[in-house]
Amino acid sequence: MKRSCIAGFRGRRTLPLFAFVLGILILSACASTTNIPVSNQVSIPGSKQTPTPVPKKTSTPVPKQTSIPGSKQTSTPVPKQGSTQCQAGHQVGFLSGSHGELVDASGCQVTLTGVNWFGFETSSFAPHGLGVRNWQDMLKQIAHEGFNTLRLPYTNQLFDPGSVPNGINYQLNPDLKGLQGLALMDRIIQGARKVGLKVVLDRHDPTADLRPPLWYTGQMPQTRWINDWVMLAQHYRGNDTVIGADLDNEPHSPATWGDGNPSTDWRLAAEQAGNAILAVNPQWLIIVEGIDVFQGDSYWWGGNLEGAAQYPVRLSKPDKLVYSPHDYGPSVYLEQWFKVSNPADLTNTLPAIWEKHWGYLQKNGIAPLFMGEFGGPSMGQDLEGVWQRTLVSYLHTQGISYAYWAWNADSGDTGGLLNNDWTTINQSKMDVLSAYQWPMLDQPRFQSAITPGGMLALPRVPDQQQVKLFANRRN
Repeated sequence: MKRSCIAGFRGRRTLPLFAFVLGILILSACASTTNIPVSNQVSIPGSKQTPTPVPKKTSTPVPKQTSIPGSKQTSTPVPKQGSTQCQAGHQVGFLSGSHGELVDASGCQVTLTGVNWFGFETSSFAPHGLGVRNWQDMLKQIAHEGFNTLRLPYTNQLFDPGSVPNGINYQLNPDLKGLQGLALMDRIIQGARKVGLKVVLDRHDPTADLRPPLWYTGQMPQTRWINDWVMLAQHYRGNDTVIGADLDNEPHSPATWGDGNPSTDWRLAAEQAGNAILAVNPQWLIIVEGIDVFQGDSYWWGGNLEGAAQYPVRLSKPDKLVYSPHDYGPSVYLEQWFKVSNPADLTNTLPAIWEKHWGYLQKNGIAPLFMGEFGGPSMGQDLEGVWQRTLVSYLHTQGISYAYWAWNADSGDTGGLLNNDWTTINQSKMDVLSAYQWPMLDQPRFQSAITPGGMLALPRVPDQQQVKLFANRRN
């Protein structure tokens, strides 16, 4: 511990001239030792300092805090050994890829740990749950549970004039009345910004409630798919709440990868749409899902990225590429790899399957991964529970970003993080996910986070044990 130079000097009544000169010398020495270059200073919690860009850095979670009425708490993150410290919760701006990891505008490594809130892709043309909940309370709860990212599915039909939202209780949501389509999406994204959430847009379906195998249909041609993406990229350009475009949800057979067929080659289509987006908004991440079958090997819809090794997606800005597999458990379909005599065996067999189909991309530094969907009803000792807990552990160990499916209570085959009352949390799921959550990537606008009782609804942050896990993850 350093002592104060001033407090350490004790004058004496004798030799006043000597003491005066000595004091000047000591004060000068103190000033010189505290004149630290800006690049070596640490941002003070609560200040508006921006870290100076340096080579690859790691942002590490902060210890758990508790809400204190009327107070704003901050905590300095524990730096990863051998790296430069990055302030958790600082303004990260837009993201890019670097050696298989996501980094922010100042070079700090970040991880997206988020959740899907669906509804814009359905005939409701609005996020579900707003018949019984206020939309802002929903977003505050997502942030409070520790998520830093919102994946927002939509359909192209949302932007048609006749797509009027339904299922919204306007007594609970009076400020949504009269809004539809892009204007309603704007309002949700504004709310996400207020609570510090980043947003990934996901073109889930061409038309409401329709999941075709390809990214286009006769009613919704490829030109409309690309044009709508370009419209959204222009509309949200410069808004660092919206960080990326998940180009199409779960393309599958007859979709192909790398065969050059313009009607079915998803890799070619992703390049075409991705480059069109980057031409008008070079700051967005271009998020590309897989297909299901590559060279005879079958996997989940959107989950097979084996072809990216031989046929990588080629973008005008390669550092904006993110691959995005989806993975599900036996509640969706009892795949061959789930047929084991003892569910516990899955902890040993599943990682190799994941690495073959998608995990190799980030592990080998090819490109970052964003697990856009995974989820299921059980976190127990059954097949479903072992699969989910093993997957979360794998994502954590590999530092892979994710968005859990789903926040909604009405996800039929997986269930949601919200219970059927659309208010309380499924704690068994949250307990597993909270073991792998990254800090917020933006500062919440706290004036909008005051609850009616005057409590400050701070987002939950990782505890001390989690700090150690992050710090040691790749050392």
